[in-house]
Amino acid sequence: MKLFNSALFILVITLTAATPALCQQDKADKVVVERVGDTAFVQVRAPSFQTLTPRQQALAYWLTQASIAIDPIIYDQLSAYGLREKRLLEEIMAHSNGIDPVALAKIAEFAKLFWANRGNHNELTSQKFLPAFTFKQLQEAARSAQKNGGFQTAYADLPPLLTALDLMHELDALRVSLFDLAFEPMTTAKSPVGGKDTIQASSNTFYPGLSLDDLKGFQEKYPLNSRVAKGADGKLTELVYRAGTSDGRVHDKVPPGLYATFLKRANDCFEKARGYAEPAQAAAIDHLIRYYQTGDYAEWVGFGTAWVQNDATVDFDNGFIEVYRDARGAKGSSQSFVTITDKPITTAMKKLAENAAYFEQKAPWDVKYKLTSFKLPVVKAVETLIETGDFSVTTIGDNLPNENEIHEKYGSKNFLFTGSDRALDEATGKTFTAEFAAGPAEIERDDKYGMEAHSLMTALHEVIGHGSGKLSARVSGGAQPFLKEYFSTLEEARADLMALWNVWDPKLKELGLISNQEEVAKAMYDTAASVALTQLRRIPKGDTIEEDHERDRQLIAHYIADKVPGSIEQFTRDGKTYVRVVDYQKMRQGVGMLLAELMRIKAEGDYDAIKALVDKYGVHFDPALRNQVVERYRKLNLPTYFAGVNAHLTASLSKNGEVEKVKIDYWDDPAAQYLDYGAMFDSGLLHEPKK
Repeated sequence: MKLFNSALFILVITLTAATPALCQQDKADKVVVERVGDTAFVQVRAPSFQTLTPRQQALAYWLTQASIAIDPIIYDQLSAYGLREKRLLEEIMAHSNGIDPVALAKIAEFAKLFWANRGNHNELTSQKFLPAFTFKQLQEAARSAQKNGGFQTAYADLPPLLTALDLMHELDALRVSLFDLAFEPMTTAKSPVGGKDTIQASSNTFYPGLSLDDLKGFQEKYPLNSRVAKGADGKLTELVYRAGTSDGRVHDKVPPGLYATFLKRANDCFEKARGYAEPAQAAAIDHLIRYYQTGDYAEWVGFGTAWVQNDATVDFDNGFIEVYRDARGAKGSSQSFVTITDKPITTAMKKLAENAAYFEQKAPWDVKYKLTSFKLPVVKAVETLIETGDFSVTTIGDNLPNENEIHEKYGSKNFLFTGSDRALDEATGKTFTAEFAAGPAEIERDDKYGMEAHSLMTALHEVIGHGSGKLSARVSGGAQPFLKEYFSTLEEARADLMALWNVWDPKLKELGLISNQEEVAKAMYDTAASVALTQLRRIPKGDTIEEDHERDRQLIAHYIADKVPGSIEQFTRDGKTYVRVVDYQKMRQGVGMLLAELMRIKAEGDYDAIKALVDKYGVHFDPALRNQVVERYRKLNLPTYFAGVNAHLTASLSKNGEVEKVKIDYWDDPAAQYLDYGAMFDSGLLHEPKK
């Protein structure tokens, strides 16, 4: 990364990796702590933790504990077998003495991939992966673990497996889910085959045993946080995710629902965190506690409303948030993060937020879809202390809350995860660009301006993109119910396009947020054009794209290449395929065309139009081209997928439970981290972590 004095944005990014002693010490340690096949475990550090007051550190501790508390939920959301598989692998890993070393090495590798993906399906492709060990090896390892004291304690709601017969029955029950590739082959199947619809073909547990036809006309009271199933009477019912109430804080007693054990534990942590939070943040935590108790959507809106208006240094999110995992685009995945504001970069990013009205008026869509009044968003660059559940280290920007009724009235909160971004950049290096760039000019441009373009793309996407545009009266409550399974692809594409459109605007230069505007813009366009090719490295099987962000990127590149001849071209040189921008202004013309149409589709809730666009441009690819990309990437010996290794906070507590001191260190073994998390609900997993 180069330092450009004229670019404040890049200057402040550079400051985060500069001279403090802790930062220098951090950089001395290798960011990739372990690699399993094509997955790298990267250590995400938060040097800013040392600048927090003791009260803020105590708050951070209890918020991270709440994050760990909800972590198991996603395993059950993605597969009915997920939690049981998780328990099986963790008991073996925690009681491994005497297990055949060859088998144990294979089990350990599979367990790490299982943790990294929150189950045995790849988090990006949704495709199932199988273990390298045999069922017999698994049986022998589990028996050995049981003799070593494993399976003797409850694992949350799962009872102990006290006898050899109990263990045998459990292994038999999990055999197909672990070893049969045809059983639950996809977590989320947005392009289903075999005559099944998207719900029937998906392994996730949002709608067990149901089809899309079953759900027609069904109105959920708990849209994000329930499982829809048929009751004993054959009628659809919602099984609500909630802890229930027993403390008298809610007027009417509410019975516990699904995931009560995990949500109760999270609430215990939030009760403690609230005592260290500032009043506005404590008010938000109150709403979240009541939401987890009751499942009431009004409490979730209350949390989001209070949360989005609070700009605490130690911040967090925790809930059933993103709907990417649901092929129907309705149910939220359990996820959480805790962050510390990275103040120098945040100061620069606020300049973007303060000019949101300017960029709105410059947008290429119809004036009737332009916002005329703005609630300035909260913008913050952050270092991450922990990410759990369905929140990935590869997420480098986030715009929340998702509820239209909140951000239209109160604005949004935009996070740029600088710690994750730094870790991923250090883990990948420059050989990737040298292999896939179209020519020397693109390689040189990426070397000089690639990181600046990448960071600015993220900022414009999150700060300007997601909060832009006005919906028609028809869809004023939100476009998701109208656009269904295509909503997330549309919204991510719209935000990407807002970045691509605005990178050329002279306002960025005026604000001091860009160095060489033409070269930075070209570097951003080079990546946007070629990513439809390079992202195929992450889809080793099949011929369709299932993940929404990857669909959005291919939609953009393929639409522009088709609709604006002479803008983007794919060509072959020495038997290798490349993509390049032929004319940057023609490509920008295509950006404006697609952006205007996507805004119209969102504003009007035009399902047929977005379905046609995504199905034509965003879903299908040539498997032969993918095979070429995968082979070229394999030779670079770079990771294809990434999982995060979080900071490890430990607290010394007084006799009355008050936090006296919080210590931060960093796991150097992914297995130690995940076993530590599992031990919150199974004391039999307690161990001495490797440091």
